[in-house]
Amino acid sequence: MTLPEFTLLRPRVLPEALDMLDKHRGEIRIIAGGTDLVPSMKQRLFTPRYVLDLKAVRGLADIRDRTIGALATVESVAASPAIRSGFPVLAAAAETIASPVLRTMGTLGGNLCLDTRCLWYNQSQFWRSSCGGCLKKDGSVCHVAPGGKLCWAVFSGDTAPALLTLGAEIEIVSPRGSRHVPLTDFYTGDGMARMKLAGDEILTRVFLPQESAGMRGAYLKFRVRDSIDYPLAGVAVSLDIAPDGTCRRGALAVTALNPKPQLIPGASEALAGAHLTDDLLEDLADLANRAIKPLSTSVSTPDYRRHIALVFVKRAVKKAWTT
Repeated sequence: MTLPEFTLLRPRVLPEALDMLDKHRGEIRIIAGGTDLVPSMKQRLFTPRYVLDLKAVRGLADIRDRTIGALATVESVAASPAIRSGFPVLAAAAETIASPVLRTMGTLGGNLCLDTRCLWYNQSQFWRSSCGGCLKKDGSVCHVAPGGKLCWAVFSGDTAPALLTLGAEIEIVSPRGSRHVPLTDFYTGDGMARMKLAGDEILTRVFLPQESAGMRGAYLKFRVRDSIDYPLAGVAVSLDIAPDGTCRRGALAVTALNPKPQLIPGASEALAGAHLTDDLLEDLADLANRAIKPLSTSVSTPDYRRHIALVFVKRAVKKAWTT
């Protein structure tokens, strides 16, 4: 498959990028590392007239203190001593993404803005046309849930659940100025309009809270090929453990099991003041079981994805607590 014809725009500073984005709004796509957009363009999921390359924009690839530029590569996030020591769940999630080659190209911002996917959407143009398209592309029916008007394509990024457990915020910039948004408010749960990001806005930075520094963390990921695949289930956990083994506070989040990455409702309340017991792990798995809605894929059934997700909830919590 080849790329469609387009004009590549390469701004050097953020105001120039915002001006280009606003000028060509509706017919432009942003590219950072290109590991998500380029394959999708080859599949004709997107055929923009303009592609805005942000890689040369100054100041958006830095990792300083608790601020990470959206253009920081996944590899630099995974390898950062400050991230590894202060926010281990994020480093653990980043180092599982794709392959070493793709991690050196892909960016944190790109992973947070990853397109949602399902068996019917993430295919070639020829394949999609054979089934009349889908609600997300060229059709009018969500083949996952034909009776509804919501797209159930799944979000499969790995860093989002880790950042959710840390209480991260993001900076979004437009010609109107900048705004800070809790990551919990960024995703919509609809595979078609998956993010609250307007056509003239750019995600520029991620902020990690001071109170989350030093929390223990773990990220576990189920996929068919450990060297490259998207998650079929991903579980992130962050815990603040007192010297006597009591959990002062914690959070649990999942990915690849819903149209958006999400914190597990009730998990933070269950963890606060708790000790590590089999009953606690069962309670957390039960809370996760109520929250997830795994879909069919070409290689796994919903039942198995649900089963492995609940197993990973217990393993991730235990790993973070005892490490």
